[in-house]
Amino acid sequence: MGMIQAFNNLTQNALAGLTPRITDGLRWRVFDARGQVLGRLASRIAVVLQGKDKPTYAPNRDDGDICIVLNAKDVAVTGRKLTDKVYQWHTGYVGHLKERTLKEQMQRDSTEVIRKAVLRMLPRNKLRDDRARKLRIFNDEIHPFSVQPLDPYTMPPRKVREMRPRDRRAASRAQQNSTQDQKAAVLE
Repeated sequence: MGMIQAFNNLTQNALAGLTPRITDGLRWRVFDARGQVLGRLASRIAVVLQGKDKPTYAPNRDDGDICIVLNAKDVAVTGRKLTDKVYQWHTGYVGHLKERTLKEQMQRDSTEVIRKAVLRMLPRNKLRDDRARKLRIFNDEIHPFSVQPLDPYTMPPRKVREMRPRDRRAASRAQQNSTQDQKAAVLE
């Protein structure tokens, strides 16, 4: 009986704030965060939450879709951000500036990392709270929205920048020099 009670609590918490008036006519977009870079994923989610991917976008209306993010614990970051990125907040008491690194925050609550990244990409206006209410983040693949018609969002492939001309010439010269050295070694 305890398992059913826990699932009902999960369902109630996940549906909090999503009334039929809000969800009518909106798509339920599912993002898989496994292996995705945090900033790229957050910017795509922010675009969908604002409704900028729709042809009917207007900045004064909240037409964005509902976003469900799965596997939040498996999100990736580039460089040394795990140790260098720091979240700071103040408690309100004198001298109580608190800070936590990204690695510590991922261990405590990895959903909060994605939530902060997405909310900081949304414009700071009166629609921000309504848009934030449509974002649901889960650590695993388990979520209570299986009844809804879910639309999986596929991330576009990452464009890798082509090598700069000077670097390209240097690489081709190095390759030519190595082949000439190999030929010289064979002749000796």
